[in-house]
Amino acid sequence: MTTDIGKAVRPVDAGALVGLLPRLPRVLALGEPTHGEEHLLELRNGLFRHLVEEYGYRTIALETDCLAGLAVDAHVTDGTGVLDEVVERGLSHGWGASAANRELVRWMRAHNEGRPAAERVRFAGFDGPLEITAAQSPRAALTALHGLLADRIGTGPLPRTAAELDRLLGDDGRWTEPAAMRDPSRSAGRSPEAVGLRVVADELSELVEERAPLLAAGGGPGELERARLYARTALGLLRYHHAMADGSPARMERIIAVRARMMAANLTAAAERGPVLAYAHNAHLQRGPSGMVMGGAPLAWWSAGALVDGVLGEEYACVATALGTLPHQGVDAPPPDTLEGVLYALPDAAGLVDARALAAVLGDPPPAPRTSPWFGYAPLDPARLDACEAVLFVRDCLRTPPAGA
Repeated sequence: MTTDIGKAVRPVDAGALVGLLPRLPRVLALGEPTHGEEHLLELRNGLFRHLVEEYGYRTIALETDCLAGLAVDAHVTDGTGVLDEVVERGLSHGWGASAANRELVRWMRAHNEGRPAAERVRFAGFDGPLEITAAQSPRAALTALHGLLADRIGTGPLPRTAAELDRLLGDDGRWTEPAAMRDPSRSAGRSPEAVGLRVVADELSELVEERAPLLAAGGGPGELERARLYARTALGLLRYHHAMADGSPARMERIIAVRARMMAANLTAAAERGPVLAYAHNAHLQRGPSGMVMGGAPLAWWSAGALVDGVLGEEYACVATALGTLPHQGVDAPPPDTLEGVLYALPDAAGLVDARALAAVLGDPPPAPRTSPWFGYAPLDPARLDACEAVLFVRDCLRTPPAGA
């Protein structure tokens, strides 16, 4: 079995990756099975550089706050801000502390220096302004959208004044209340003010589309792109808070599904300006439904990857990452009869494998998924290899990667 799959292993480079795909996709999704591992991020950086230089990719989209990410995009395209400050405030979830993420932003800025706008690489966060235990207030998105439209089309067509909008938003603390994640009664998402804000957000979003030619003519395509980002983020946050206030058994699935829709909308928007490398957890990018157990209850929803695949079809491709060991997290060598165990028996430190070839080697029925002793690592499900085109396998994910890996 190992000999058979060994013949199909390719080196980790952009040419080998593209060679595994039926065509060059508009969104190439690269998933990771755990967050925060520098070795995986360094591999990502190398692939992105080669995709830019050899295949014309122009955007990298990360699982980070889409609004905060505007600061990173401004830095890499125009040099706005200082690198360390931009990375710290522009990458959410604490990922600005990553040396590999900092190096990615530094390289993008250096690459863009002196290039015409059409040839510059872009950055996008494609997650909502969300954290595990809370969601941000819709204030930033709504006020930015209101202000942009007021500047471009005047205040007459706007459904509310800035003062009225501020009154409806109220204190941001009522939106960011951490207890609301587990207690729907603590959420402001179904208050009369929240209902009113959804109407306002919808009307402002309609204005963006009605006046799209004016926005594009006055501020260029970048301003229209930004207005649409503000609009869908405001609506997405209000839907998310509405779901947080739901007391029904479907509450958690609804919350996760709203997040997936926000991710998918941001990815498809980024793809409108050219080929994108998207990087996030495997569960967000795979085709088909995703699932997890929370509080003893199974949850299922359609992932962002499934939603984007429904829009882009053959222009969407997914590469999932599988790991052999994570020694610093107590994840030791995988059992030989698992997907990771078959790949771990290979001599390669890392490699790319066609997902169909791997599925054929594993057989039908496939082996059971590997179990992880650490909650932060999710092994691949051998029965779900049809959810991706290829697998990136990293034999040992060490804190300090071995030389030449």
